[in-house]
Amino acid sequence: MNRYSVLMSVYIKEQPQYLKQSIDSMLNQTVFPDEIVIVKDGPLTEQLDSVLDGYASAYPSLFKIITNEQQLGLGMSLSTGLNHCKNELVARMDTDDISLPERCEKQLKEFQKNKEISLIGGTISEFIDIETNIIGRRIVPTRDNEIKAYLKKRCPFNHVSVMFKKNEVIKAGSYCDWYCNEDYYLWIRMYEYGSKFANLAETLVYVRVGPDMYKRRGGKRYYKSEKELQKYMYKKKIISYKQYLWNSWIRFIFQVLVPNSIRGYLFKKLARS
Repeated sequence: MNRYSVLMSVYIKEQPQYLKQSIDSMLNQTVFPDEIVIVKDGPLTEQLDSVLDGYASAYPSLFKIITNEQQLGLGMSLSTGLNHCKNELVARMDTDDISLPERCEKQLKEFQKNKEISLIGGTISEFIDIETNIIGRRIVPTRDNEIKAYLKKRCPFNHVSVMFKKNEVIKAGSYCDWYCNEDYYLWIRMYEYGSKFANLAETLVYVRVGPDMYKRRGGKRYYKSEKELQKYMYKKKIISYKQYLWNSWIRFIFQVLVPNSIRGYLFKKLARS
């Protein structure tokens, strides 16, 4: 149970220095990963390729670099990468965030204590520029029943923080393409298959944010994606029609009607600590 893979996906717009910080944070884990699988989602810049080539040369038995000839998006890239992971336990990591050194050790211990758990996430602390400049934290419910109740309203995990059992994810259909909600869609399907969930009530990852963060959380395309997820849950009888209407209406207000500046303020007040 101490063997685990790290699953990442990188595309052309990532910053080389952020990618390096992200990978280094996984190399500095108190329980060293058994492999790091990185999917190159389409052609990258020379600088990004140079970073990956440097790690692959320094750790030839650790890094597994997979290449998509064309950019396929996060969902399809993670699905491909997951198929190349050799371990049952897989830790997700984004290419511009920073995991705390004991993140994976703490998650491994939880899997050892409770063999029924399929997925473990945790709190994230959001920062601008440097990790000490924390502007908010996204706290999520910790117990299985609380997580499943929360799932019917909002995404119950911080995607970058999760460690999961590969076979449980594949059983639910693995990652799929769903605009900006590849993770939420997967958690819903794992819920349908009866997976057991948990979150740790402590920060596991520092997440880099910027001024365009709230722009990405709004707009008609983002709203349509989220509304379709709510419709999926209604059709699968996970939520009632009343809950579907309420969830969709709240999202329409926040993601379509509210300007970006006000949306940012409301997110900080209502969705962050």
